[in-house]
Amino acid sequence: MSPLDPHSPDAHHIATLWWWMLVVAAIVFLGAVAMLVLGWLRRDKPGLPLIGESERANTTLVVAFGIAIPIVILSALFVVSDLVLMRETDAPQASETTMSVTVVGHQWWWEVRYGGSGAVTANEIHIPARTHIALVARSADVIHSFWVPELNRKIDMIPGQANSIELYAEEPGVYRGQCAEFCGLQHAHMAFRVYAEPPARFRAWLANMERPGREPATPQARRGRQLFMENACASCHRIAGTEAQGSIGPDLTHVASRQTLAADTIENTPRNLFQWVRNPQSVKPGDKMPGLGLGAARYQAIVSYLSELK
Repeated sequence: MSPLDPHSPDAHHIATLWWWMLVVAAIVFLGAVAMLVLGWLRRDKPGLPLIGESERANTTLVVAFGIAIPIVILSALFVVSDLVLMRETDAPQASETTMSVTVVGHQWWWEVRYGGSGAVTANEIHIPARTHIALVARSADVIHSFWVPELNRKIDMIPGQANSIELYAEEPGVYRGQCAEFCGLQHAHMAFRVYAEPPARFRAWLANMERPGREPATPQARRGRQLFMENACASCHRIAGTEAQGSIGPDLTHVASRQTLAADTIENTPRNLFQWVRNPQSVKPGDKMPGLGLGAARYQAIVSYLSELK
């Protein structure tokens, strides 16, 4: 998650600004160190070299280096960062993008919806590489901040307000993102991944996401679906094509196709999925998902069902 490893034009602009700021800060720092060293070396001699003890000259130096030069430098950085860079990295016009993706921040997970389709997923954003995407950021509860440092700057997610930004990846790859605004107990475990894929692979993935959940193929999975529908799972989560139409927790229609669970907290393996379903508080303390106390055999049946939802 380094903004100094850019993979989009916007991220390149931000990295360039960072390096310029580092150079300017280094010059100021080295100048201050040089003054300290000079003062120490001349600690037994009054005045400055060439200037001597001229009060007017000393006052001029203080005004120049303490007021004038900092104002010029800070003003230049303000113009470049706030008036130039912010415009360069702002959300593009609708006519300049190929598709839109809406991301809604929840405590503590990410809801992802694809405009023009019924595809809904969570905690993983798939986009076609080398394609301009308009990302709309919203919040369902508190203030969050959407940040993928290798692709673009941060953008706030404010309740009742929609903010936009461009998401663009120069090459296929996986780019990690994070909520960058403290949003409660599990803020540190509110991460996500952006998967930039070749356009053909992305279209195949999106088509699969639009399909309803798969029918369970084994007796244990069918038992798991029954348990899922009979308990609180179906009240909080949605699985397209079933009675489960909850909206409190992530959509689970294709949960088995995801690489991680609990907003990039753990890898999506059968063992981790069992632990997450059986005792979510042991994985993510404070999370709103409760343990149901069903017993190991019933939890295993639910995991078998969820593991088939690809």
